[in-house]
Amino acid sequence: MPLIDLHTHTRPLSHDSDLTPDALVDAAEQAGLDGLCLTEHDFFWDHAATEELARRHDFPVIPGIEVNTECGHVLVFGLAEFVYGMHRLAELVEMVNAAGGAMVAAHPYRRQLPFELRDDGDWSEALDRACGNEAYRRVNAIETLNGRGTDRQNAFSAAICEQHSLPQAAGSDAHSLVDVGTCATEFEGRIEGLADLIAALKSGRFRPTRLR
Repeated sequence: MPLIDLHTHTRPLSHDSDLTPDALVDAAEQAGLDGLCLTEHDFFWDHAATEELARRHDFPVIPGIEVNTECGHVLVFGLAEFVYGMHRLAELVEMVNAAGGAMVAAHPYRRQLPFELRDDGDWSEALDRACGNEAYRRVNAIETLNGRGTDRQNAFSAAICEQHSLPQAAGSDAHSLVDVGTCATEFEGRIEGLADLIAALKSGRFRPTRLR
């Protein structure tokens, strides 16, 4: 039952990350993970560079991307380069489908769950609005456990996921060492590379797991 972190960031490709790629992989190994995905903000890792990093550490490293769309952030697996237009959800979906890829909605609580819930109905109203987001009718799964999210925020994401009857995933959203190993997605089958990951995400045979 491999544990894969689907959501990580490194510098300099993600400007807000303090992690070097090597430090991230070392920390993931020490945390007991079985692999990780590099999902920089709107920036792809070269697949050859990803493979070299994986060989150097003898540890599965899978390329992906976190795309900022008008419907929120989406983790994408199966594409290889940023193409103008993929920030629009409809065009991104076309590209991913054409490539046979997979998508996971990242931290859906962001910009959808108010910082303060002042009235009894505020949670339900926010949830109703969020559930109308087109992204959740297009993705293969929803990240219901984000390592940088609070319990309340992750509960909101889980409620969205339940409304859409989608599989639940997890990612640390690591930007620093303290984030690595907080949570991961546990898969039923072996994950050795990108093709395995995409097939597994489409199968729905996985679950979010909190590690600490």
